[in-house]
Amino acid sequence: QLVESGGGLVQPGGSLRLSCAASRSIFSISTMGWYRQAPGKQRELVATITKNGITNVADSVKGRFTISRDNAKNTVYLQMNSLKPEDTAVYYCNAFTGVVNYWGQGTQVTVSS
Repeated sequence: QLVESGGGLVQPGGSLRLSCAASRSIFSISTMGWYRQAPGKQRELVATITKNGITNVADSVKGRFTISRDNAKNTVYLQMNSLKPEDTAVYYCNAFTGVVNYWGQGTQVTVSS
């Protein structure tokens, strides 16, 4: 239901943009979000965006990451700038309808020189 793309290897200070395409039936009623899980750590919230475009961004990435959604394309994006080694994780797309959580398969982001 959720298909992520855009992960990869990037040097510190670099940028990546993650994309997550969803089915229209899910996307149109959901708060969309990005979470990440680093090795040995719990999954954590990165950012969310409501149907009306209200965003919530974790303090650890505030000012560096931006979440946005294109309602015409049923796609949510995570623009990641000034990446740090500690941003290395598997990033998961999430859609929350208010009742059901949907998850993508995850995409690896590695920040290393």
